[in-house]
Amino acid sequence: MPTADESALVSVSKKIDSKIQQADFNGALRDIYAIVERIVTEPVCTGQAYGSHVLDELCKKIGKHNLSAIKVKPERLQRENGYPATYVYIVTKVLRAGGHIKVIEDFINCSPGSNHILLSTELIGRSDSGYADSKFLGRNNVVIEHGRCRSFLAKLNWLQTRLLEIDSSRVYLFNHNQDSVAASAIQPEMNLNAYFYHHADYQLCLGVCMKHLKHIDPHPMGYENCRKNLGVDNIYVPLVVESNKRVFKPHEFKKEGVLTTCTSAKSNKVEVSYYVSYLDMVPTLLAATGGRHLHIGRLTPWALYRIRRGLNKVGVPSDRFIYKPWVPSVWDELVDNHVDIYIASFPYGGGLTLIEAMGAGVPVVLHKHLYSRVLSSIDLAYSGVLYWSELDDLLDYCVKMSAADYKQFSLDGRRQYERFHKLDFLEKFVNDSDFTFSLPSEKIDFVVEKDKCVIWLESQITVSHVIKRNIYRMYRRIRAALF
Repeated sequence: MPTADESALVSVSKKIDSKIQQADFNGALRDIYAIVERIVTEPVCTGQAYGSHVLDELCKKIGKHNLSAIKVKPERLQRENGYPATYVYIVTKVLRAGGHIKVIEDFINCSPGSNHILLSTELIGRSDSGYADSKFLGRNNVVIEHGRCRSFLAKLNWLQTRLLEIDSSRVYLFNHNQDSVAASAIQPEMNLNAYFYHHADYQLCLGVCMKHLKHIDPHPMGYENCRKNLGVDNIYVPLVVESNKRVFKPHEFKKEGVLTTCTSAKSNKVEVSYYVSYLDMVPTLLAATGGRHLHIGRLTPWALYRIRRGLNKVGVPSDRFIYKPWVPSVWDELVDNHVDIYIASFPYGGGLTLIEAMGAGVPVVLHKHLYSRVLSSIDLAYSGVLYWSELDDLLDYCVKMSAADYKQFSLDGRRQYERFHKLDFLEKFVNDSDFTFSLPSEKIDFVVEKDKCVIWLESQITVSHVIKRNIYRMYRRIRAALF
């Protein structure tokens, strides 16, 4: 327990540092992992802290000590004129539904003549190897390697050894929040051209404050947050989405005869305790619009039950709610289903799906988060975008949307996509590391309504909340161990 004159963070860091001094690197890595895991599984901590200088320094210290004991045979390939460059991507897990995997695929597509190696620590469970293999099927220049070893230290040994063996042009760190192994692996002494890609950006994440890594933020909110609040000397590289090659043309408003809305998000972004529930919003929305709602992304059986129970209560036919756990392209689904309005996920927004909606020319309605500008994603959107904080405002936007409004917002979204988020922009970064991008200039005045915020926070201090949180943590531990 911390003493009266020291914070809990100082107390924990002393404990971990003691393990480092005793060469118990496995225990130290596990402790850092556990700290971040507890924070990211507590909803009230979301959007409160994004990085930790203390924890990152501990990771760096572990990696430095461990590196000194690693012996690598001089087998590194020496690049010669005309020899393909090699790009390395460190990940925690390859997931079917993961925005960072789409980003990595874009990086690979921007450099088709190079070799690409994905190193996965598997720290939170095994990758979806079937999906990973099919994703890069037929690409002889893409290799995925998995850290199948069980202990934290064994994974770190494997990862640091591979980083020393591979003669890389660049190394990109795409770790999950709690991956202490990935965060510890890259050391200044390795002389790697290394980047930290800040994709796990709405919760505390290891690696954010590593000064020997070039820090990439993929959206304006994260860029300004890390630069102003964390003092990070970062780079802005915008999220991009490759066009689906179709000729852009806004479809006829309400082409299906009714309003068609859509949201794309996994359970971790919408099945979260919050003052307004997505699961309750869907039946209320359909009752108000008389339309259809398409949900893309896997939800839990409990969530699906709640939505369908809610539909039954308000007398809405269950077939008005269309559920697709996974699709190859959100963009194509929006176009093929003639979606009229894209309702961004809440309480946690998603950047890539928002960009796909704008690229497809679908008007978007965003949620202004209770206390977090980053979670709102509004700065990613076009000037004049509709956003809401109270459910009545969302319903009002959807019910009153006219054909003229639809066409204007459709064109605004497409224009925003073409100005900031085409694949060409990423190609310029990949092929010219000195290239800089301009930030969108349009911003809203984001003011936290503190009275509303503290009332909601106080409502979370309940026995049921603690029980649900502990059940969720147990589920994550079992999932990581078995899968």
